[in-house]
Amino acid sequence: MMQISSDSASNKHSLINVMHRFIAAANNMDETIMVPSLLRDVPLEEQEASKVEPNNNNNHEPPCPNKQRDMYEHYLLLKSIKNDMEWGLLKREMSSGASFLEMAVKQEEQQTVTGELLLDENSDLENQFHYHLRGLFGVLSKLTMQADHLTNRYKREIGGGNFMR
Repeated sequence: MMQISSDSASNKHSLINVMHRFIAAANNMDETIMVPSLLRDVPLEEQEASKVEPNNNNNHEPPCPNKQRDMYEHYLLLKSIKNDMEWGLLKREMSSGASFLEMAVKQEEQQTVTGELLLDENSDLENQFHYHLRGLFGVLSKLTMQADHLTNRYKREIGGGNFMR
């Protein structure tokens, strides 16, 4: 039976440690933000609140739908990602529609079953693994910083009693 070394869990550069840091930051965010609905209509970036230019969009293009518009939506996104990490994709699949990540996983599984996966892709698994591992480290680090930023911003703007006059 293979044993997991306690050294890998204590290594600050391990995937497990990066995952734990994000989950801890998301849990701290969740415990700090007692009334998430107060985050509605609060711009995600502090500069956006001071920069309101009505005719800034000369091309009359709609705003990017993937951009988080307010702190509340960002809070929900971070919570959702944390839940997906803790519970996996199966729980979400049972309870609601499939997310983009779930659809990608299903598509990859179907390709493997139907034999559409090329041998070239299969022979380069180590490079694919390292590529995705670097990406996962980067994404988890950014998510951790965003959860910490959201928590600190909530404390500064809402936690200080600014909404009670």
